[in-house]
Amino acid sequence: MQEEFKFHLHGCEIYGHHISPETARAVVVLVHGFGEHSGRYQDNVIPMLLAANVAVITYDNIGHGKSSGKRGHCPSYDSLLNILDTVIEKAKKLFPDLPVFLYGHSMGGNLVLNYSMRRTVWFAGIVATSPYLRLAFQPPKWKMTLGKLMLKIMPSIILPSGLEAKGISRIQSEVEKYRNDSLVFDTISPMYSFPVMDAGEWAIKNAGILNSNTLLLHGTGDQIIDYKATKEFHQKANRTTLKLFEGGYHELHHDLCKEEMLTVIKEWLNHQIESI
Repeated sequence: MQEEFKFHLHGCEIYGHHISPETARAVVVLVHGFGEHSGRYQDNVIPMLLAANVAVITYDNIGHGKSSGKRGHCPSYDSLLNILDTVIEKAKKLFPDLPVFLYGHSMGGNLVLNYSMRRTVWFAGIVATSPYLRLAFQPPKWKMTLGKLMLKIMPSIILPSGLEAKGISRIQSEVEKYRNDSLVFDTISPMYSFPVMDAGEWAIKNAGILNSNTLLLHGTGDQIIDYKATKEFHQKANRTTLKLFEGGYHELHHDLCKEEMLTVIKEWLNHQIESI
């Protein structure tokens, strides 16, 4: 059964939904990436979780999907963590007796790792796919300089993100689906971009304080987010398992290796649940 929910925070209405199998063994809080929305996980990731008898609660971040707010802008990085905190509390109320896992893709991976580390919260496990710790490309110097200036004087101004849609998958139909999705956008404000970049570097530097078992997955062909940064995080952490997919693009769950990737996650979750 799937049910929607909404709540207000930081002046915006946040949309979410939860779905549970007949008998749930755990609950996953799923956090999407930048410029997309939670609905893009309903064809593959969520069915895999339900098949593993795991309930799912997910939401559209501020300025994304069905949630309100200026597209590509947020009040602060803390506001993103506060919204995630509210959804986690919702998950605990809905499923009070179940272990809680976090699952984040790209920017969502940045958020779930930082949330656990900065707020020193233990989870039954964390899954981070292609986590946004560092960009795989270097934006033009003029753009970075302009962006940092705008962060000080016009933090909510919307600028092109520079994301190449073709980098999400080696499957052309998935790229076209992304391009034709009316809820997907490719603009970003300085207040959204720079704090997330800084949080990625902070996470790498402080990886040793991560206290939850964590599965990291990344494709070596990712042209958007640097898989080497994920490796660096793994090397500095104590409780991570790293799985690299040779040649995999940014959205592994929409790429050629999706079946293998989803199987890896399912088996890892089963192991974590059985170990509790």
